[in-house]
Amino acid sequence: MAAGEGLAVLVLCTGNSARSILGEALVGRMGEGRLTAFSAGSKPKGVPHPAALRLLGAKGFDVTAFRSKSWDVFAAPGAPRIDIAITVCGNAAGEACPLFTGAPVRAHWGLADPADVTGDAAAEDAAFAETWRLLEMRVAAMLALPLETMTPTERRDALNAIGAMEGAA
Repeated sequence: MAAGEGLAVLVLCTGNSARSILGEALVGRMGEGRLTAFSAGSKPKGVPHPAALRLLGAKGFDVTAFRSKSWDVFAAPGAPRIDIAITVCGNAAGEACPLFTGAPVRAHWGLADPADVTGDAAAEDAAFAETWRLLEMRVAAMLALPLETMTPTERRDALNAIGAMEGAA
């Protein structure tokens, strides 16, 4: 990552197909100029969930920019430096993460998996919209922090407190 791109945030989940993809989109858009966003998973599904892509398309994102990938990509030589790693599912939070370049501050924002919702496309879309709302609230709270001047311990504590907001799983 080049200088001047801000802090790098990696949003992690097991499958990297739903919550972490939405988190990457929100951090990237809302933190533009201040944060650089990535997402990954411990056991990536290989493709984003169709409902995630529908929502992102409706929000004006280029859906071809999102892919499901392993978190190992961010531990490989030449990987971008990661300043903050946020898990959005309990499984990923409980797994032993690889060592990411940059020794990031780690925080947990556990949310229910919208991909677990059964029913038609409307039911899926409603679940993904709710996850988007909860993540948007968390990203806004993160951006209200003086992240650039906080110590790693202050960042970790503040980001974990954000994870306890409405909808925490």
